[in-house]
Amino acid sequence: MYPPIFELASRSSDLVALLGDPLRLYLFGEASQQAQMPYAVWQTIFGAPENYLGDRPDMDRFGVQVDVYAASAGSARQIAAALRDSLEGSAHITAWNGESREADTRAYRLSFTVEFWVPR
Repeated sequence: MYPPIFELASRSSDLVALLGDPLRLYLFGEASQQAQMPYAVWQTIFGAPENYLGDRPDMDRFGVQVDVYAASAGSARQIAAALRDSLEGSAHITAWNGESREADTRAYRLSFTVEFWVPR
C-alpha cells in the first residue's frame, strides 16, 4: 500500500556510498534537526487506486516528493542523480521541483517528484 522507495534506493551501492549505511533516506518528519548531511526525505503527496467498473483495483498509484539536502549544490545534484537511477527501473520521475537553499541551515535542497504504480 506504500511505494517501495526505501527498498529500491537501499539496493544502490552508489547511493549507499553517498547516503551511508544505514541509508539516510527518511520518511517525512523523521529526520532530526541534527541529521548528518547529506540526507534525503520523502513523502507521499498524492495517490489513487487504479479503479475499474467491474473489479476491485489491482494497483495503486503514488506520487512521492523527494527532497535532497546537502552541504553543496554539487553534492545535492549527485545524490539526486543516484536516487533517480535507483528508482527509474520501477518508477517514473514526473517533475523536477527546483533547487533552493534553506534559510536557517544554509543547506542546499533539490526536490523532485517520482510516480510509482504498485501492484496490490
